[in-house]
Amino acid sequence: MDPLYELLAPYFDRPESPSDHLPPPAASDAHTVSYLTRLSTLSLGDLASTEPASLLHSAQQHLRSLQALSKRSQKAVIASSSHLSNLTSILPILGSQTKALQDGIPELETAASEFATKYNRSTENAVLDRRKRTMLLSGNVDRVTDVLELPTLLSSTVSAAQAPGTSSSSSTSTSYASALDLHAHIRRLNTLYPHSELVGGIMKQAESEIQNLTTILITALQSPSLKLAGAMRTIGWLRRVTPDLAEDGYATTKQHATSARALTMSKDAQSEDGALGSVFLICRLRTLHMTLNALDPLRELADNETTRRQQGLNSKLLKQQVSASALGSQSERYLKRYIEIFREQSFSIISMYKSIFPSSLPTPEIASSDEGDEEASPGLPSPLASFALHLSATLSRELQQYLPNIADKQARESLLTQVLYCAGSLGRLGADFGLMVAMLEADLEGSLEDTEDTADADPEWVQVMKKHRVQASRLEVLSRGVGGRKASGEVLSPPPVSA
Repeated sequence: MDPLYELLAPYFDRPESPSDHLPPPAASDAHTVSYLTRLSTLSLGDLASTEPASLLHSAQQHLRSLQALSKRSQKAVIASSSHLSNLTSILPILGSQTKALQDGIPELETAASEFATKYNRSTENAVLDRRKRTMLLSGNVDRVTDVLELPTLLSSTVSAAQAPGTSSSSSTSTSYASALDLHAHIRRLNTLYPHSELVGGIMKQAESEIQNLTTILITALQSPSLKLAGAMRTIGWLRRVTPDLAEDGYATTKQHATSARALTMSKDAQSEDGALGSVFLICRLRTLHMTLNALDPLRELADNETTRRQQGLNSKLLKQQVSASALGSQSERYLKRYIEIFREQSFSIISMYKSIFPSSLPTPEIASSDEGDEEASPGLPSPLASFALHLSATLSRELQQYLPNIADKQARESLLTQVLYCAGSLGRLGADFGLMVAMLEADLEGSLEDTEDTADADPEWVQVMKKHRVQASRLEVLSRGVGGRKASGEVLSPPPVSA
């Protein structure tokens, strides 16, 4: 093909301007070789007639293709041209940045090595520990939420036990049991994690709720309608809720034996319930005072009579204006109602105490031959014994204040008999205070001016006790089913009782 190429080379297109740098086709170019090969196969007539037309058609076809390509790639060509024009300024910048990156690689390697050494898992690090705790907290967020909800759940349980709608004992017991289980779980967590501030805060909230529950139980002991079953349940819950009250060492393990045979100083009198017995008695005593305070209207009328008596208005002039039966009538009404309530409530309190706290009851003194026991310090008296003394002292104060207002002898005897029945009722529980009637004699001396007793007659309290003994013996005989009359028709009576 070289001769043909050399033959056609003079006729190649020349550049029209110096800016055109299109070189002539090379002889070794594939397109050139293909076209020269095609020319060698054409005849002279084809070269003269059809080949120019074919070349023109190909040129136009290529022109249209170029135009279509330029239309489609206009934006890309312009962008490429602009980038190409900026390439001369970008290349130096890229070179400088590449140099800076190359210079910074050693420093980066050093920092990466230090980081890997610092945060290695095999060494202790505060940041890693904090991240581990954060990850652990994130993985156990549900458990932590449950722990945080324990005080709220405990508060809801206590509120459910206190709600008015939960009147049944089963639902209340269930609420108390749930509250105690929650509190035991919180205490267990506090034992397992004593240094945790979170668990410590939850423990404080739980203790506050348990104090609220204790308040609810103690308030329940002050209910006027409290029965033995409810009292036993409440004391049982208090033993579980406040074990400190049940184990406070209220009674000593070894007490001193005194010379007087009292029920309060026995060596065997040990309390297994701590201060719960005292709490029960205090609550019931408050209920008793609240019940007796309902008699304030009658008390005010009786106080008026006491004022008149102290001012000397119960003189002969007053007795001429008012009948003897009307003197002290308000005091009689008040004392009668007072003794009725006192008898009912005191018997209920002491009987419930003996049923609930059988181990805390006072026992008779046991003589000891050990000389070392004489040096032992005496223990505290039994709460029940002190409570019985307080009750008798309370009743005695009321009688001393208002009984002298009553001028009618039969009314006084009726009230004293009622007091003796009350003493006998408590005597069945070991708290008889019948001899207290004898101590009222000095206070009654001023109100007995209308009696016909002589110097040889027995005091009024002796007569009352004799009549009471007779009535009590008759009731006892009748209750046994052997009561009756003798052949002469007389009623059986007890032997005479001396003053």
